[in-house]
Amino acid sequence: MDAWPSLLAEYEDATGAARTPLPRVAPAPPGLLAATLPVLGLALGSVAALETATARARAAAAPARGRTTDVAPRAVLDPERVAAAFAGDRLLRVGGEPVDGFAPMSGFFRTRDGWVRTHANYPHHRTRLLDALGLPDGATSDQLVAHLGRWSAQDVEDAAAARGAVAVRVRTEDEWRRSAPGRAAASGPLVRWRVRTGGRAGGGPVPLLGGTAPLTGVRVLDLTRVIAGPVATRALARLGADVLRVDPPHLLEIELQHRDTGQGKRSTLLDLRTPADHGRAQELLDRADVLVTGYRPGSVESLGLRPPAACVLARVSAWGDGPWGGRRGFDSIVQAASGVALVESPDGERPGALPAQALDHASGYLLAAAVTDALTARALDGRGRDVAVTLARTGAWLLDAAGRDPAHAAPVAPGPRTVVEHRVPLDGREQVLTTARPAVVEHDDYGTVAGPWGADEARWR
Repeated sequence: MDAWPSLLAEYEDATGAARTPLPRVAPAPPGLLAATLPVLGLALGSVAALETATARARAAAAPARGRTTDVAPRAVLDPERVAAAFAGDRLLRVGGEPVDGFAPMSGFFRTRDGWVRTHANYPHHRTRLLDALGLPDGATSDQLVAHLGRWSAQDVEDAAAARGAVAVRVRTEDEWRRSAPGRAAASGPLVRWRVRTGGRAGGGPVPLLGGTAPLTGVRVLDLTRVIAGPVATRALARLGADVLRVDPPHLLEIELQHRDTGQGKRSTLLDLRTPADHGRAQELLDRADVLVTGYRPGSVESLGLRPPAACVLARVSAWGDGPWGGRRGFDSIVQAASGVALVESPDGERPGALPAQALDHASGYLLAAAVTDALTARALDGRGRDVAVTLARTGAWLLDAAGRDPAHAAPVAPGPRTVVEHRVPLDGREQVLTTARPAVVEHDDYGTVAGPWGADEARWR
């Protein structure tokens, strides 16, 4: 927990944001996000970054509205609420029943010389994994286990990378630090920040409308999937932004995953491979203030979309622009490759995991903070900014942070006050959906529950 002010300072150094008074933090019940690594500190620091960025946005908007405001963050950070937001997938309930977030072929598997971690939650990732390993599409999990036992871990990783599948060799943190992708992951700032030259808005500075939601009137085009990107855009929606998520219709989403991170946003489907949908996406982007992408470097550029000069371009990826920039990755995969899984081993041999998808969530809040600060800066000079975070860089911060606790107790689940229930239509009938409340106590719930994936019109409000 004590590590969080250093994370906030590192964020402010990276973005050039003005030092803002630290948010107050309520006492933390023991066991929240308990792990060997200081996960609660990572969580509090990333949420604090968003809170201080929000305070700066409010302060910048107030004079334009004939008001004055203190730059100090309004809210008190409640560690239990923050922990619940980070562990939202584990608190998710449908009709009171928990939801298993991982498919049978996603997880740790033994090879003949070590361990690998696979990710096959999406059907196309499962197909690619089986293809990379030379297994038929109808193979069972038992067949996968037996097959992997005859491979070396490195061969599995190499075969997966060659076929666009998602699997990595489980490494120690020292192995990762010595490797080329590990060195790349640890280099550079926690948040990459660049002012675009020649990116001034045609009409001069772009004001923030302020109010209780300082991003009211801001339009965010959301091209993200899974957790980190949707967490970032959900936070921006909570601050008042009009967030429209766009997905290709041929890559289906996991419905409950969308319901867990899609609050406050709208969701539509456009196939950018067709001229009509590509044109509609460009029309949306022409009027957007922010474009948030969650694809590998170069993927969005290859789609041929042209962001406006003053647009804030925000990106989250697994590995960044280093040697693994073209590889797919997820929180669990980064944990396994970077040594986190072995640091969190339950017995010194088998790999373990953090008590939440903490790299995803922390990266999401850091990206939302950077977007908010970029919009505040744009309100003064009219210039667009590029901001970016990577899961691997967030993981490097966590591995380097002070405060390891190998003797930690088992993680304790946040209490019932940290979740909210809504009756929503699911699977053809109305059911009770339980989700975590927002990380910040200033907001007791999100503005709207997440509707069905892809069901909204492709237009701004």
